[in-house]
Amino acid sequence: MVFLSRIYTKSGDGGETGLGDGSRVPKDAARVAAYGEVDELNAVLGLVTANCPDCPGGALLRCIQNDLFDVGADLCVPQADGEEPGKGLRVVAAQYERLERAIDRLNEGLEPLRSFILPGGSPAAAWLHLARTVCRRAERSVVTLARAEKVNPHALIYLNRLSDFLFVLSRVANDGGKGDVLWVPGANRDG
Repeated sequence: MVFLSRIYTKSGDGGETGLGDGSRVPKDAARVAAYGEVDELNAVLGLVTANCPDCPGGALLRCIQNDLFDVGADLCVPQADGEEPGKGLRVVAAQYERLERAIDRLNEGLEPLRSFILPGGSPAAAWLHLARTVCRRAERSVVTLARAEKVNPHALIYLNRLSDFLFVLSRVANDGGKGDVLWVPGANRDG
């Protein structure tokens, strides 16, 4: 499917890049920004797994990294009018449904929240909170793209579920929520 014999082509030296359908667009196009932020999210998840090998859900995180390449591939190829379902590589409902099942399973053991959580706690939780915020940014970029061009709605749903999953997993990584750092509204207003 992929064969790279040369890493640099010089074809992007003028500020354009090629999409999966062969068309060329500026490197700051909304579509390129969207799949670029998905790529950044994938890199953050790589940092989670590299720096926190005992992170709960490590095997699922590696599966998610593969899914994120699917999301990027989906976004890299504009949907053609009348595109036949299953013809190209597109994110499907089963991918985010797996995340929903994981969220439900992991959330069962957590106490309900009575405060917002500050990013932090254990190193794994802190990395997962960073991944969650990058995921939300990627999601916003896909929403921006979807306002201008046709986008597979499953790709957007996947990112939305993934940010929820990363939040829940961060709580699990904080000793099942016991190590969560809670927000105390106005705690430092009086000096």
